[in-house]
Amino acid sequence: MESTIEQPCPVCHSTSGLTMIAHTTEIPYFGEHTQLTVVCDACGWKHTDFIPAEGRKPGSWSLQIDSAEYMSTRIVRSGSCTVRLVELDLEASPGGASTGYVSNIEGVLMRFEDVIRTLQRDSEDEIVEKCAELLIELERVRSGASSLEMQLLDPFGHSQILHENAVSRELSEEEASLLDSGPMVPVFDSSELS
Repeated sequence: MESTIEQPCPVCHSTSGLTMIAHTTEIPYFGEHTQLTVVCDACGWKHTDFIPAEGRKPGSWSLQIDSAEYMSTRIVRSGSCTVRLVELDLEASPGGASTGYVSNIEGVLMRFEDVIRTLQRDSEDEIVEKCAELLIELERVRSGASSLEMQLLDPFGHSQILHENAVSRELSEEEASLLDSGPMVPVFDSSELS
């Protein structure tokens, strides 16, 4: 379903309206979700997120990645989710342009690698060296030669690791309050998603 929302763009503040595209689908093992995409035709700003059909509580998912076989494990990450690679002390928090995505563990690790390579290009020697060490370690994890724990922390509970060994738990109110919840997008009446 596509419709025009009479709200200004949160980036360029154009008042020509935003286009909202809602598509409901069944994500295997995860349930029915609405993929909601909001686009500004004036500046090209785009925000996508996944909203489960049933309400969820703030949640955490974790998985110890100790084999290359885990690389194909499906990840559903909402725009409000913080991703942590515990042993490497790396964290990707949702920012103002954060969007949701469906990927696999290898794809998530590659996103971290892309950011590290970008940082490495514009840094001083000490940081370049640290970036090189992180890239080597991430490659070792991808090949199964090293192990690390991946955590998804979502204050809205919309994210999940789809593997039988993944551990889920509810986040406390305090834990959830410490997490960034991502970009502020226009609020929609739930009847608009039907």
